[in-house]
Amino acid sequence: MVNGYIGKILRVNLSTQTCTEEPIDSKKARKFVGGAGYGAEILYTELKAGIDPLGPENKIIFATSPLSCNVVPGGGSIMVCFKSPATGAWGESRCGSNFGPDLRKAGYDIVIIEGKSETPVYLTIKSGKAQLKDASKLVGKDVYKKSDLIEAAESIEGKKPTVMCIGQAGEEQVLIASIMSRDRAAGRNGGGAVMGSKNILAISVSGKAKPSYGDEKGFKAATKGAMKTVKNSEMRDGFYQFGTMGDMPANDEDGDWPSQNWKSNSWGKGAALFDEFQENNLIRPNRCYSGCPIGCGRICEVADGKFKTPVHEGGEYESISVFTSFVLNDNMDAAVHCDYLCNKWGLDSISAGAMIAFAMECNENGILSENEVDGLDLSWGNSEVLPVILKKIAFRQGIGDILADGVRKAAQTLGRGAEKYAIHVKGLEGAAHDPRSGKLLGIAYGTANRGMCHIHPLEGMAFDRGKMHWGMINHGVRDPEKIDRWDEKGKGTDCALLQHAMILPDVLGTCKFMSYAGLDPELWAKMLSEATGWDMDAKELLQVGERVHNIQRLFNMREGLRRKDDMLPERVRRVPEFGTYQNEENCIISDYEALLDEYYKACGWDIETGRPSRQVLDELNISSWADELEELGYLG
Repeated sequence: MVNGYIGKILRVNLSTQTCTEEPIDSKKARKFVGGAGYGAEILYTELKAGIDPLGPENKIIFATSPLSCNVVPGGGSIMVCFKSPATGAWGESRCGSNFGPDLRKAGYDIVIIEGKSETPVYLTIKSGKAQLKDASKLVGKDVYKKSDLIEAAESIEGKKPTVMCIGQAGEEQVLIASIMSRDRAAGRNGGGAVMGSKNILAISVSGKAKPSYGDEKGFKAATKGAMKTVKNSEMRDGFYQFGTMGDMPANDEDGDWPSQNWKSNSWGKGAALFDEFQENNLIRPNRCYSGCPIGCGRICEVADGKFKTPVHEGGEYESISVFTSFVLNDNMDAAVHCDYLCNKWGLDSISAGAMIAFAMECNENGILSENEVDGLDLSWGNSEVLPVILKKIAFRQGIGDILADGVRKAAQTLGRGAEKYAIHVKGLEGAAHDPRSGKLLGIAYGTANRGMCHIHPLEGMAFDRGKMHWGMINHGVRDPEKIDRWDEKGKGTDCALLQHAMILPDVLGTCKFMSYAGLDPELWAKMLSEATGWDMDAKELLQVGERVHNIQRLFNMREGLRRKDDMLPERVRRVPEFGTYQNEENCIISDYEALLDEYYKACGWDIETGRPSRQVLDELNISSWADELEELGYLG
């Protein structure tokens, strides 16, 4: 037994319909901790290169850590890891809800799902007992209905379990399908399609298990101190009062709001749209899990009209942005409605909005004919078409069948020059932040292991524009207050160091916003040490982050990714076509290749290929893998 952990991994083989237990490995726990760290070790070790992400050989892992508990700031998290069907590379997604803590209460730190069931099933875990059950009655139901049915069936003495499930998009193996915990999503990289391909529709967890702590009193004191730090933070107040939507006006003004499929980095309507949401759609703030000290969620609705939408949790910055600025829609009710539909059907809202923007531009340039788009009017700003095309994507109907494969594959299918309108890195559609607002985001987008992601592992714009350093000045990162957002030199190094730090919430199974509210590597290390009994300082914890970052990189190298896959789309390296920054040459990265060289050097990777070196693996204490990797040509 390892202190701080429940101590058990559940392995579910859908092909044989068996559930078996394995112990947490104490040595692996110290090296990789949990979450996307332990998950990366399992996937790299157990998957073979080149497997079909939608085949039975793929595995999907639900992973927690010793800090995945309600008393830890941000501890209401679950990390989901898999080979992505959208990118063919490393896939991970976080969901903020009670599922992570409740999985541990149900008796397990990690669940590994492998194989494929011949018939639809769901997994129920109650107090250490796991069982696969018939899910035929769940087939074709949306996320809310599936959740209702499972909660009713698996309740114990009136107490409902916590459920994660896929919607119809996952069942249809839409490559941008999410895994939902009610209105909360493990959204990116297509995990919902992986579950759908395996014929597992949901997981239900409940129980009262508790771990043994290395120093229980010390753990309580450390978490109490961390909670105080967060609650006294100005960032916490802003998140609670305005949610992530509160960034919309400033992002628009500062050129951090991709507009019209990235033709520009601003639109000029951010403030007005935010005000409209606050006045007409917002009901109240909400916490995604019990005990969250921030409460950035928004309970909202559309009370009446053609986009009437029931009360739900939505109104998140990324989701609303892709259904407004990405497609030039200034009808907030339509955006709120589309966000709700993504939750209902189990779609990654960021990728879904990006797919509609891509389709609109293909239509504008004659790549998609009226017949190919099923007669739909895909004009920019047409709010009425948005929910219609969303449904086609979720159910793979008509043009939606092509768009359901993500922007890279859709562009390849369409041809005729569609590729230049496909904004992605490694096959993952870009989120609602623009690297023309600050150069560090550009290199972070290009090098992120899961694709063009703004937050896994690093939100670069928060360094350049927000002047945040997350406590990393003490670990080699320059003071952002002394650096202009248009500067380039040095940001490759800063990005590498910050990635090693900001991957830590993914490894610890916590919410990244807590780092924004004051939790630095020292505080994370303190809580982890008290929970486990390890004497782990910030330096060792940051090395864990670097180790995990490299393993995910090796996963991608093994799948054939190289330096060319770390490039930014041409459009985001050009001056915006309209908006506040259309004449601002300084906003574009002048020498991305040099920035990438600097980043590789800081990581200790080969400049030509981007492969990690043997020396780096030795320093990270994973040299046991080096002989095999060197023989296969995966090392620099």
